[in-house]
Amino acid sequence: MRAVIQRVSKASVTIDGKIKSEIDHGYLILLGCENADTIEDIEWLSKKIVNLRVMNDEEGVMNRSILDTGGDILVVSQFTLWASYKKGNRPSYLRAGSHDVTIPLYESFCRQLSADLGKEVLTGEFGADMKVALINDGPVTICMDTKNKE
Repeated sequence: MRAVIQRVSKASVTIDGKIKSEIDHGYLILLGCENADTIEDIEWLSKKIVNLRVMNDEEGVMNRSILDTGGDILVVSQFTLWASYKKGNRPSYLRAGSHDVTIPLYESFCRQLSADLGKEVLTGEFGADMKVALINDGPVTICMDTKNKE
Protein backbone atom coordinates (compact mmCIF):
# COMPACT_ATOMS: atom_id res chain seq x y z
CA MET A 1 0.00 0.00 0.00
CA ARG A 2 1.39 3.36 -0.99
CA ALA A 3 0.23 6.76 0.16
CA VAL A 4 1.12 10.32 -0.63
CA ILE A 5 0.02 12.52 2.27
CA GLN A 6 -0.25 16.23 1.57
CA ARG A 7 -0.95 18.78 4.28
CA VAL A 8 -3.53 21.11 2.77
CA SER A 9 -5.37 24.27 3.64
CA LYS A 10 -8.06 23.22 1.14
CA ALA A 11 -8.74 20.20 -1.11
CA SER A 12 -11.64 18.92 -3.19
CA VAL A 13 -12.67 16.19 -5.61
CA THR A 14 -14.95 17.06 -8.53
CA ILE A 15 -16.67 14.41 -10.68
CA ASP A 16 -18.69 15.33 -13.76
CA GLY A 17 -18.53 19.02 -12.82
CA LYS A 18 -19.93 18.48 -9.29
CA ILE A 19 -17.93 18.66 -6.07
CA LYS A 20 -18.16 15.25 -4.39
CA SER A 21 -15.95 16.00 -1.38
CA GLU A 22 -14.25 19.09 0.00
CA ILE A 23 -12.15 19.79 3.09
CA ASP A 24 -10.36 22.70 4.63
CA HIS A 25 -7.34 22.30 6.94
CA GLY A 26 -6.09 18.68 6.96
CA TYR A 27 -4.66 16.00 4.66
CA LEU A 28 -5.28 14.99 1.08
CA ILE A 29 -4.18 11.36 0.77
CA LEU A 30 -3.57 9.65 -2.56
CA LEU A 31 -3.76 5.89 -1.94
CA GLY A 32 -2.55 3.07 -4.17
CA CYS A 33 -3.23 -0.57 -3.34
CA GLU A 34 -1.70 -3.77 -4.68
CA ASN A 35 -2.98 -7.34 -4.49
CA ALA A 36 -0.46 -8.25 -1.75
CA ASP A 37 -1.81 -5.64 0.72
CA THR A 38 -3.39 -6.91 3.95
CA ILE A 39 -5.32 -5.71 6.99
CA GLU A 40 -1.96 -5.28 8.73
CA ASP A 41 -0.93 -2.78 6.03
CA ILE A 42 -4.21 -0.90 6.52
CA GLU A 43 -3.83 -0.74 10.30
CA TRP A 44 -0.16 0.29 10.20
CA LEU A 45 -0.70 3.00 7.59
CA SER A 46 -3.78 4.44 9.27
CA LYS A 47 -2.09 4.69 12.68
CA LYS A 48 1.03 6.20 11.13
CA ILE A 49 -0.99 8.86 9.31
CA VAL A 50 -3.16 10.02 12.22
CA ASN A 51 -0.12 10.23 14.52
CA LEU A 52 2.18 11.89 11.96
CA ARG A 53 3.46 15.12 13.52
CA VAL A 54 3.49 17.52 10.57
CA MET A 55 0.86 20.00 11.76
CA ASN A 56 2.07 23.31 13.15
CA ASP A 57 1.95 24.10 16.85
CA GLU A 58 1.43 27.62 18.25
CA GLU A 59 5.01 28.56 17.33
CA GLY A 60 4.75 27.35 13.74
CA VAL A 61 6.79 24.18 14.36
CA MET A 62 5.59 20.89 12.84
CA ASN A 63 4.98 19.25 16.20
CA ARG A 64 1.30 18.28 16.22
CA SER A 65 -0.74 15.47 14.66
CA ILE A 66 -4.03 15.78 12.81
CA LEU A 67 -5.63 14.30 15.95
CA ASP A 68 -4.29 17.28 17.90
CA THR A 69 -5.56 19.87 15.42
CA GLY A 70 -8.94 18.36 14.54
CA GLY A 71 -8.19 18.50 10.81
CA ASP A 72 -10.06 16.62 8.10
CA ILE A 73 -8.89 13.96 5.67
CA LEU A 74 -9.80 13.39 2.02
CA VAL A 75 -8.69 10.03 0.52
CA VAL A 76 -8.45 9.53 -3.25
CA SER A 77 -7.71 6.18 -4.90
CA GLN A 78 -4.61 6.43 -7.11
CA PHE A 79 -3.51 3.29 -8.95
CA THR A 80 -0.79 5.26 -10.78
CA LEU A 81 1.28 5.27 -7.56
CA TRP A 82 2.28 1.76 -8.67
CA ALA A 83 3.67 2.94 -12.02
CA SER A 84 6.83 1.21 -13.16
CA TYR A 85 8.91 3.50 -15.36
CA LYS A 86 12.11 1.44 -15.66
CA LYS A 87 11.56 0.26 -19.22
CA GLY A 88 10.57 2.64 -22.00
CA ASN A 89 8.54 5.80 -21.63
CA ARG A 90 5.07 4.39 -21.11
CA PRO A 91 4.52 3.40 -17.46
CA SER A 92 3.38 -0.10 -16.59
CA TYR A 93 0.76 -0.58 -13.89
CA LEU A 94 1.11 -4.34 -13.45
CA ARG A 95 1.70 -4.00 -9.69
CA ALA A 96 -1.48 -2.00 -9.18
CA GLY A 97 -4.10 -4.22 -7.62
CA SER A 98 -7.10 -5.56 -9.47
CA HIS A 99 -10.47 -3.91 -8.83
CA ASP A 100 -11.89 -6.93 -7.00
CA VAL A 101 -9.05 -6.74 -4.47
CA THR A 102 -8.31 -3.03 -4.25
CA ILE A 103 -11.86 -1.69 -3.87
CA PRO A 104 -12.39 -3.61 -0.59
CA LEU A 105 -8.86 -2.60 0.55
CA TYR A 106 -9.55 1.06 -0.22
CA GLU A 107 -12.90 0.96 1.56
CA SER A 108 -11.39 -0.85 4.58
CA PHE A 109 -8.59 1.70 4.76
CA CYS A 110 -11.09 4.58 4.75
CA ARG A 111 -13.14 2.91 7.52
CA GLN A 112 -10.00 2.26 9.62
CA LEU A 113 -8.78 5.83 9.08
CA SER A 114 -12.20 7.20 10.11
CA ALA A 115 -12.11 5.10 13.27
CA ASP A 116 -8.56 6.17 14.13
CA LEU A 117 -9.33 9.83 13.35
CA GLY A 118 -12.56 9.76 15.32
CA LYS A 119 -14.66 11.24 12.52
CA GLU A 120 -15.70 10.58 8.95
CA VAL A 121 -13.02 10.59 6.28
CA LEU A 122 -14.16 12.01 2.94
CA THR A 123 -13.38 10.23 -0.32
CA GLY A 124 -13.28 10.44 -4.05
CA GLU A 125 -14.96 7.75 -6.14
CA PHE A 126 -12.98 4.64 -6.98
CA GLY A 127 -12.37 4.40 -10.74
CA ALA A 128 -14.02 7.72 -11.60
CA ASP A 129 -12.45 10.48 -13.70
CA MET A 130 -11.78 12.85 -10.81
CA LYS A 131 -10.53 16.41 -10.82
CA VAL A 132 -8.54 16.87 -7.62
CA ALA A 133 -7.79 20.40 -6.46
CA LEU A 134 -5.63 21.33 -3.50
CA ILE A 135 -3.71 24.08 -1.83
CA ASN A 136 -0.68 22.36 -0.33
CA ASP A 137 0.12 23.96 3.03
CA GLY A 138 3.84 24.38 3.53
CA PRO A 139 4.27 22.62 1.17
CA VAL A 140 4.31 19.43 3.20
CA THR A 141 4.21 16.12 1.28
CA ILE A 142 5.08 12.73 2.79
CA CYS A 143 5.27 9.42 0.89
CA MET A 144 4.69 6.13 2.72
CA ASP A 145 4.90 2.53 1.59
CA THR A 146 3.77 -0.26 3.91
CA LYS A 147 6.35 -2.60 2.38
CA ASN A 148 9.13 -0.19 3.42
CA LYS A 149 8.41 0.57 7.08
CA GLU A 150 11.98 1.27 8.13
